[in-house]
Amino acid sequence: MDLVFPHTFVPWFRSVAPYIHAHRGKTFVVAIAGELIAAGRLSAFAQDLALIYAMGIKVVLVHGFRPQVEEQLAAKGHVSRFSHGMRVTDAVALDCAQEAAGQLRYEIEAAFSQGLPNTPMAGSQIRVVSGNFITARPVGIVDGVDFQHTGLVRKIDATGIRRAVDFGALVMLSPFGFSPTGEAFNLSMEDVAASTAIALQADKLIYVTEVKGIPLDPTDPDSDIDHELALADAEKLLASLPNPTQPTDTAFYLQHAVKASKSGVDRVHIVPFSVDGSVLMESFTHDGVGTMIVDEKLESLREATSDDVGGVLQLIEPFEKDGTLVTRDRTEIERDIGHYTVIEHDRVIFGCAALYPYPEARTAEMAALTVSPHVQGQGDGERILKRIEQRAKSQGLDSIFVLTTRTMHWFIKRGFVQVDADWLPEARKRKYNWDRRSQVLVKKLT
Repeated sequence: MDLVFPHTFVPWFRSVAPYIHAHRGKTFVVAIAGELIAAGRLSAFAQDLALIYAMGIKVVLVHGFRPQVEEQLAAKGHVSRFSHGMRVTDAVALDCAQEAAGQLRYEIEAAFSQGLPNTPMAGSQIRVVSGNFITARPVGIVDGVDFQHTGLVRKIDATGIRRAVDFGALVMLSPFGFSPTGEAFNLSMEDVAASTAIALQADKLIYVTEVKGIPLDPTDPDSDIDHELALADAEKLLASLPNPTQPTDTAFYLQHAVKASKSGVDRVHIVPFSVDGSVLMESFTHDGVGTMIVDEKLESLREATSDDVGGVLQLIEPFEKDGTLVTRDRTEIERDIGHYTVIEHDRVIFGCAALYPYPEARTAEMAALTVSPHVQGQGDGERILKRIEQRAKSQGLDSIFVLTTRTMHWFIKRGFVQVDADWLPEARKRKYNWDRRSQVLVKKLT
């Protein structure tokens, strides 16, 4: 083993621990496009989903089958028909869809049955359960187009699905539904996934798709991805887009994401299957790799409370160990938590700083300014600094100061100037560690 490996693995594993704790016992609906399977990525995806399952997360998997149905139709010399972004399912297309669904269910069950030694599936025992959980209704005739056997979700058997996942099974749903009279309807994976997530009030709905996510500029295919989109902004964007006709259209997945978010699903994600491990990265890292739609922005900059003591301790511990920060014990942080400002994302603290006022000298010390290494370089340190400055101004103070041994240049770039340690307020000077030889930097508040 590479001797450096533990030094990279351990900090990384600790950084994902808050997400593991937060997700345990939660319900994820994961929807995969048929293109993922056609691209040969099913085995790797199954391994990633097995890891999620092993962390105590309840999983409902919905699969699509567009390319597989196309392949079946081509083999029979039958031409596909689409309208309004939906397949027109005649009798031949229905047969092809049923054949494709049967084959894919077999392949998916086989993928989750892998248990070879020295693979992520070793020791896993995942029971895949499927059944007639979906009641459907026909689309009918729209603008003169008879969609025949194409349907929409009428009802999801949420009780039956919950019983299965509570029993420890992974529930798999195919995009098929049946009417009360037993008639079969071809559904869309996107509709099934959104309807299932809504019925279960799932904690996450994750679309694993052929698109990267929602672009910042929908008119530019090379635009960067918007990693977090508030529901209100998503609705505005959707209203400005033309009706989708292709899965690669921005509105195609967005319309279902908005529907689910408006109906109470906490987090809806659109992630690319082309990125290896995209579901894991989206679920267990700060920024993820795709787009997340939420009812409200998850990132907040606020004053700390007693509930944040553990998060602050975990954040600053590595910096205390390497000497960047002065060591503070839990009792001290619990006592002083009211002095702290924190920045969090999805209930995970990734930045903090404390403000200790010296009103007799009309100044205050900013201490323990910390930003997680995993998100450094994104301006969060400056955001915390500005919040600390605002707190100091609101207390009628004229300046703030910091003591640092390693980050002097960062502060100088942001308006601090170096002064002699004798400048410090008398109360702070008595606690100054002359052996540590920290640099004192001051910033005037205007």
